[in-house]
Amino acid sequence: MSYADQQQGLTGTKLAALIIALAIVGGIGAVMVIGLAINAVKQVVERVTTVDIEEPPPPEEPDEPPPEQPQEVAPPPPVAPPPPINIAPAPPPIQTQPTIPPPSPPALRIPPPAPVAPPAPPPAPSKARGARTKNERSWASRIQENYPARALREEIEGTVGVRVTVTPDGRATGCSVTASSGSDILDAAACAGMERYARFEPALDDAGNPTTGSYATRITYRLN
Repeated sequence: MSYADQQQGLTGTKLAALIIALAIVGGIGAVMVIGLAINAVKQVVERVTTVDIEEPPPPEEPDEPPPEQPQEVAPPPPVAPPPPINIAPAPPPIQTQPTIPPPSPPALRIPPPAPVAPPAPPPAPSKARGARTKNERSWASRIQENYPARALREEIEGTVGVRVTVTPDGRATGCSVTASSGSDILDAAACAGMERYARFEPALDDAGNPTTGSYATRITYRLN
């Protein structure tokens, strides 16, 4: 605390003491006579005013702290070097290839069975046929009766094989000798007789219509 603060505190104390003394005097004055009160007050005042108040000595300044002595620092302990670390070379990278699953087989689609076609109607029976002779005995006799005169005189006999084309109206044409009798006279007479006298039922196609056909036969010339 500073000196001024101490003075203020003492003045307040003196004031408080004065007030207390006045109160005491007032109380006494009510009992005692005014004179005694005045004397008492004077004595009290004198006693109070004559009180020596010794000022307290100023606080001693603290002694300066002695300078700090440098502390001896122990040298750090020797640090051993770390043991060498053997670092193995990195292993070669391993290449992994993901396993690719095989593609799933395509869905098998079985087409529905085709509807069974109704059986085809059986083909109509063919009406085709070859040419047929018509009244063969009649015209064959007429051919033989028409014996060549020269062959009669020379007494020539023989059998001639012939083939003719039969027209749709049943007549013979285009005669050819398939087997000669050995006599040109008889061969020529046979073809001429076939084209003149022979009659046929014509050949028919599959539908049964008359068509061109052929016919082969043998004619024998013999003397009686």
